[in-house]
Amino acid sequence: MIVDEIQMEVAGGKGGDGIVAFNKSKREKGPTGGDGGNGGSVYLQGVSNLTALNKFRFKKEFFADDGVDGKNKLLEGARGKSLILKVPVGTVAHNLDTKKDVEITELDEKIMIARGGRRGRGNWHFRSSTNTTPMESEQGREGQRYTFILELQMIADIGFIGLPSAGKSSLLNALTKAKAKTAAYHFTTLEPNLGNHYGMILADIPGLIEGASKGKGLGIKFLRHIKRTKTLIHCISSESTDLTKDYNIIKNELNEYETAVAQKKEYIFLTKIDTINEKKIAKKIKELKKISSNVLPVSIYNEESLEKVRKLLNKIKDKKIAG
Repeated sequence: MIVDEIQMEVAGGKGGDGIVAFNKSKREKGPTGGDGGNGGSVYLQGVSNLTALNKFRFKKEFFADDGVDGKNKLLEGARGKSLILKVPVGTVAHNLDTKKDVEITELDEKIMIARGGRRGRGNWHFRSSTNTTPMESEQGREGQRYTFILELQMIADIGFIGLPSAGKSSLLNALTKAKAKTAAYHFTTLEPNLGNHYGMILADIPGLIEGASKGKGLGIKFLRHIKRTKTLIHCISSESTDLTKDYNIIKNELNEYETAVAQKKEYIFLTKIDTINEKKIAKKIKELKKISSNVLPVSIYNEESLEKVRKLLNKIKDKKIAG
């Protein structure tokens, strides 16, 4: 199961206190109180593992280490160890206190979300010609403390969308080394599946139905994963008795969710063409051509059709590299 939304509290470590201390040598009397160490900070770091948020399901508080207090002889306290929370690429962190968002869009990208507290200064800093034995020092400051909601908005180059049982998972498996579950009933895909096609990330978005944008079926939960997908491949089954209706159901849900999502570059795949004869394929292709010129008939049992899909994916990849 992929956890794609989590709430947590994070805090940077407190800075260590500066201290009051003096040299005990009769010849070298004077202030020698060292500074404390800065508190550790909290960071998010991007990883490729889509399930990385799962480990935050039960633990809700994450604090970096405090800085250590200063020592005598001008010795500084150790800096607090920072805390790195690894999250999937595509995670948006909503700060509920500042109302600002940060997002992880690259692998290994690291962003600070809670700064550690500043260290306190020791009494050595307060010496002067008129104050040779300063008795003052500073306390370390508290680190930043915030409440966040982490939301996974999956980033993929190409997303397969369509009604349940449109053949999306089977196609993903045929094109990549993905092992998405497939079966002859609705909602076999309960979470997004990813595959890699020569550096192109393909995502099988769980089946949507009419009313998904209002929470029906698998609901709005997975519409968010289409948001950052760059290109959409709309899969429509050859077994459908009304291709235009099936297309419009999904298109309407995308528009209801967010117009920009519905306006993404789109290709239509007529899937499962092995289930009908060539005459019916031609008729259905003609119907879909009224919707879009980017229509391709596909079957996972037809290597020629799969090769055409691969060529299309390579074309999209070349445009990505060039752009």
